[in-house]
Amino acid sequence: MTGHDTPLVRCGTAADVSEVLALWRRAEASASPTESAADLLGLLARDGEALLVAAAEGEIVGSLIAGWDGWRGTFYRLAVDPAHRRRGLATALVQAGEERLLALGARRLNAIVESEEPDAMAFWAAAGYQLQAARSRFVRNVP
Repeated sequence: MTGHDTPLVRCGTAADVSEVLALWRRAEASASPTESAADLLGLLARDGEALLVAAAEGEIVGSLIAGWDGWRGTFYRLAVDPAHRRRGLATALVQAGEERLLALGARRLNAIVESEEPDAMAFWAAAGYQLQAARSRFVRNVP
């Protein structure tokens, strides 16, 4: 991808699942218990437009899950291939996710971001999202 290429952001499909999982490994995203082909296929079965991907030169180089629960929109798993960073892919993915969630009726958008990743924290702040320090997220992984 050259600096003049516009990334293609589109909804991911079942055919993209293995490539998205490989992207997450390349992007060194923290492992998650919901990071399998079955999990992504289940997401797509429930909401076929929740997985957004950015493609460059025929390869998936970015992803974002833009989930809608009928009340709030939440962003998960923003990842960009290290070789394609600083080219606007993350911004394009977030903009596409915002458009999707706002069209569904979202009035509040959340981003789940790894606190120990300063670049990620800075990205979301620059994108206009405010760190909500007064609340904590509790998680329970179930078998």
